[in-house]
Amino acid sequence: MYFKFGNMALVLALLFSATAWSQQNYGPQAAMEEAKLAISLTPDLEQGRELYKICVVCHGPEGWGSSNGYYPQVAGQLPSVTIKQLADIRARNRDNPTMFPFSMPSVLGGAQEMANVAAYIAALPMTPVNDFGPGHDLELGERLYKHECAECHGDQGQGDAKDHVPLVYGQHYSYLKRQFTWIRYGKRRNADEKMVKQIQRFTGREVSAVLDYVSRLRPPAGKMAPKEWRNPDFPAFSRRNLPTPMLLHEQPARTGSEG
Repeated sequence: MYFKFGNMALVLALLFSATAWSQQNYGPQAAMEEAKLAISLTPDLEQGRELYKICVVCHGPEGWGSSNGYYPQVAGQLPSVTIKQLADIRARNRDNPTMFPFSMPSVLGGAQEMANVAAYIAALPMTPVNDFGPGHDLELGERLYKHECAECHGDQGQGDAKDHVPLVYGQHYSYLKRQFTWIRYGKRRNADEKMVKQIQRFTGREVSAVLDYVSRLRPPAGKMAPKEWRNPDFPAFSRRNLPTPMLLHEQPARTGSEG
C-alpha cells in the first residue's frame, strides 16, 4: 500500500524543501517559460505513472478526487492545463499550500517530469459518478453557461488546450463552487482576468445554477470509466481511507444540448 506509513515525515520534509525553494527567484514569467517547454515535450507515460504515486493520497489512484470539494477530479484533464497549474503553484502564482511541496524540484524535477505526469493524468478515465448540485435551476444554469462561459470553456465544457482553459465537464459541484469563490475574491491569483471581472455580477442563485449545470455535463463516452473501474496501475492501494467517497447513486445528467 502506498504511503500508509511515514506520511507525516514525508510532508514535513517536503515543507522544509518548499520553504527553501520559495526563497529563490522563480516568478510567473519563469513559470510560463517552464510550462511552454513542458507542453512542447514528448511525454513518457511510464515515468508519468511513477510520478503519479505522489498524487494518489489526495487525488486517489483513479484521479477522481473527492466529492467534498477539497480535491478536484484531475483524471482526463487537458495536459496543458495540468502543466500550467503545476508551474503556477511552483512559482507561487497560485496559492495552494497542499500542492506546493509536491511541485518542488526535489519531487517534480522539471519540464519533462511535468509533461510526463500531466500526460498520465490526461489518459485516466473520468468517474461516471461525480458530485452534482441540487438540480433546482438547470434551465437558468444552461442559459448562463451558454452566454457567459461557453466561449472559453467550450459548448460542452471541453476546455481549450491552446489557451490552457480547463475542461470542466464531470467536475465535482462542490469543487467548482469553491474555486469560483476563490476566483471571484482574488484568492486564486492565476485566474483569467476577464473571468474575474465577469463573475462579479453573478447572484448567489446564478452561481449555484450555472455550476450545477456544469457539473452535469458528461464527458464523452471514450473518456468515462465504467462503473466500479479501478486503476490497475495501483492494485495494492487501499481506497478505504480516501477522503469523502464518491457518491454511489445516479443523478440525472445534462448534455448541454437541451433547450
